[in-house]
Amino acid sequence: MSPRLRVTLCGLVFSNPVIAASGTFGYGVEMAPIVPLRQLGGLVVKGLSREPMRGNPPPRLYETRAGMINSVGLQNVGVRAFVREKLPGLRGCGTRILANVFGYTVEDYVEVIRVLEDAEGLDAYELNVSCPNTKHGGMFFSSDPRLLAEVVAAGVRAARRPVIVKLSPNVASIGPLARAAEDSGASAVSLVNTFLGLAIDARTRRPRLGAGYGGVSGPAIKPLALRLVYEAARAVKIPVIGLGGIITGEDAAEFLIAGASAVQVGTATFADPCAPVRI
Repeated sequence: MSPRLRVTLCGLVFSNPVIAASGTFGYGVEMAPIVPLRQLGGLVVKGLSREPMRGNPPPRLYETRAGMINSVGLQNVGVRAFVREKLPGLRGCGTRILANVFGYTVEDYVEVIRVLEDAEGLDAYELNVSCPNTKHGGMFFSSDPRLLAEVVAAGVRAARRPVIVKLSPNVASIGPLARAAEDSGASAVSLVNTFLGLAIDARTRRPRLGAGYGGVSGPAIKPLALRLVYEAARAVKIPVIGLGGIITGEDAAEFLIAGASAVQVGTATFADPCAPVRI
């Protein structure tokens, strides 16, 4: 990998600015037989919770005309099983490893980070704040700067590693949320997560996903994601990691021009697991 591609984020040197996004690359170990992980700038493992989660009822995925809509429901083995069964297979893989963390209370996030702090082989955390806070009437952490600041500050206090905050696009204004993350100690922000959407089968008159609503991703959201990355990059001084509909090198370049310091590739890996390497 050419030294010219190296980027520094959160005090860490990445061999290149292309990172495999959480939720589309498994835990990383599954991809190792078919993807040269060493050629990635980094990878973000599937979201981790305090306890195992079974996820949403099927069907969970539906292909749209320019992407997909999904409602997997954050199914995962739980943080302790990840540390015991998955993480050892990533050690020595030659790329930066980021752990995506989520929860439904501030305490959930803190507990997951505490477990991960005792593990070797991780470089940073990415907080998925697109979850409802069950102690605040189900309001999403990502929807209110005060709620966001609370969970980010708690995560930063619990962590020795850098904390990146993954922001939701389903908000009125991204700037105040990016600033709330920065002011609370985040080392960087990543955006965007999926846009909330709905697919209906006209013949059955029912939603195509078992859980009803889902997250829209893929090329269709790229112009929307670019705008939000552009706005966030001008609202904060910390690095911005851009994602949303990237399938080519030119797509990635557009995000860098918009102000991102690095990019993540997600949905493209469903069609081509080596997409992040190719890009």
